[in-house]
Amino acid sequence: MKRSANTNNDSAKLDRKTIERNRRIQMKSLCLQLASLIPPNHKPSKLIVGQPDQLDHAARYIEHMRERIEKLKKKKEQMSRERDVNKNVECKLPVLELRDLGSGIEVVVVSGLNKTFLLHEIISVLEEEGAEVVAASFSTIGERVFYVVHAQVKISRVGVETTRVYARLQEFIAPLEILPEDL
Repeated sequence: MKRSANTNNDSAKLDRKTIERNRRIQMKSLCLQLASLIPPNHKPSKLIVGQPDQLDHAARYIEHMRERIEKLKKKKEQMSRERDVNKNVECKLPVLELRDLGSGIEVVVVSGLNKTFLLHEIISVLEEEGAEVVAASFSTIGERVFYVVHAQVKISRVGVETTRVYARLQEFIAPLEILPEDL
C-alpha cells in the first residue's frame, strides 16, 4: 500500500515538474517574441543578456511609444484647430495686395476656389492705367488660389497712380465677397 502511495506522489511531482517546465518554455518563447517586436533602431547598442533586461527594455519602448502617440494626438488636434481657423479666414477672401516697386507694380490676389474671377480682368485694369504686364501667374494651394501679376510702367515720367489702380481692383473684387448662399 505504501508503494502505491509513493507511486502516486512521484507521478504528481513529475506532473508538476512537467507543467512548470512547459510554463517556463512558454514564458521564454513569449519573451523572445516580445523582444523581436522591438525595432532594431530602438534596441540598445549593448547586448541584453537576461530576460529581466529584455522585459525592462520592452517596457521602456512601450512607454516611449505611448508618449509619442500622445504627442502625435496633440499635434493632430492643433493642426485640426489651425485648419478650422483657416476655414474661418476663408470668409475674408479675396485679399488684394498692391505693391509699388518704383518703376513696377506687383498685384497679389488670394481667393477661394468658390470665388472665381478672370485673371485677364486684372491685367486689363493694369493696362488701362498705363502699366505693361511683364508676368502673370496663378497657383492653387489647398482651398486657395493665388494670383500674382508683375507689371512695369509704360511711360516712366507719367507713371501709374497705384491708389487708383488699387481702388479699381478693389471695386472689381468686392462683388466676389458676396457669397452665392447670400443671394
